Amino acid sequence: MNKRFLILASFQVMLALLVVSQEVTAQTTPGKRKKPFRDKADSAFDISYYLANLHGFLPVVVPITEPAVGYGAAAGGAFFFPKKKKSNHTKFQIPDIAAVAGGMTSNKTWFVGVGYLGFWKEDHIRYRGVFGYGDVHLKYYGEGGDFLQENPAGFSIKSYFLLQQIIFRVGDSKFLLGGRYLFGTSKVTFFEDGKIPGVDPHDLDFTNSGIGFISEYDNLNNYFSPTKGLKINLSYNQFLQLLGSDRDFGRMSFSTIYYLPVTKSWISGFRLETLLETGDAPFYLKPFITMRGIPAMRYQGELTGLIETEQQVLVTRRWSVVGFGGYGKAYTSLDEPEKKSSTAWSAGAGFRYLMARLFGLRMGVDVARGPEKWAFYVVLGSYWFR
Repeated sequence: MNKRFLILASFQVMLALLVVSQEVTAQTTPGKRKKPFRDKADSAFDISYYLANLHGFLPVVVPITEPAVGYGAAAGGAFFFPKKKKSNHTKFQIPDIAAVAGGMTSNKTWFVGVGYLGFWKEDHIRYRGVFGYGDVHLKYYGEGGDFLQENPAGFSIKSYFLLQQIIFRVGDSKFLLGGRYLFGTSKVTFFEDGKIPGVDPHDLDFTNSGIGFISEYDNLNNYFSPTKGLKINLSYNQFLQLLGSDRDFGRMSFSTIYYLPVTKSWISGFRLETLLETGDAPFYLKPFITMRGIPAMRYQGELTGLIETEQQVLVTRRWSVVGFGGYGKAYTSLDEPEKKSSTAWSAGAGFRYLMARLFGLRMGVDVARGPEKWAFYVVLGSYWFR
């Protein structure tokens, strides 16, 4: 499993709640109101005014609903650094945010971390930095339908990690290019005695250090809960002994998210994703299928691919229902693609409530079923942005 999974996921949920859309104008920041959590348009519960006037320190608590680690919560706080307003600007500028967070789950997983999000030069430069430590308890299912698929081996992974990332907008276009640096140390302990099939003993105490390339096209109409547009991301991370990694390996990812409004009340979404391992990655960093209803690391391989759809129907101005489903496949080896491969499906339904009308932010709950079990998720914005 990607050792940054829990801390980054918690930061993404927490910071997504705090970052405001560039489409909000300066007119959304009026003086104090007697009822800051009521929308003047329909008197419904709404946090638009609160988000539009963020400043100083804000405490945040978000749930953790990843089935691989059990239920739990992450708590933390964020400090805001507003941009100075310019006379020739009418759009609200995203503030820089520094945050600290920690969390714990029912299977004794816990983590702490700090992070910083920077939006510079009128959102032409985006910076992200995260440092953290985690003690994560997971299960290893092996690859390609072997013994471990039915008898997974439990393990803990204690790791420090560092992420430094910066991307640049190409002119005033929707294209962004950039890079990242990743560093981590991991100590793995299996709860069962004996040698675990498919696990290199060198993976149990491992250091990885590498650089990555990021390219992205993004014309989605909303930062939180898009209803129209396309987002394409292609990135590659290369870990190098030259930079301090215990061995050379890499990982390429490609994803496409597309939202199509079929009618005024029906939004159709589609997601395509593929991950490719190059070299010999540690077992917990190998690609795995990520969909609602499927625990992390349940279906791993050298190459994974999935396709998923989500259909949302607006019942009222505030409330909507969603249905989703997808199919994925993990190939253990590209040399023998059909000899050892595993497939997985996922389906489910949920609801959304428009929490912040001015920002288009929706929040809700999903219930999903994968090949083995049911899972429950609290979703802020689009689940696909986790």
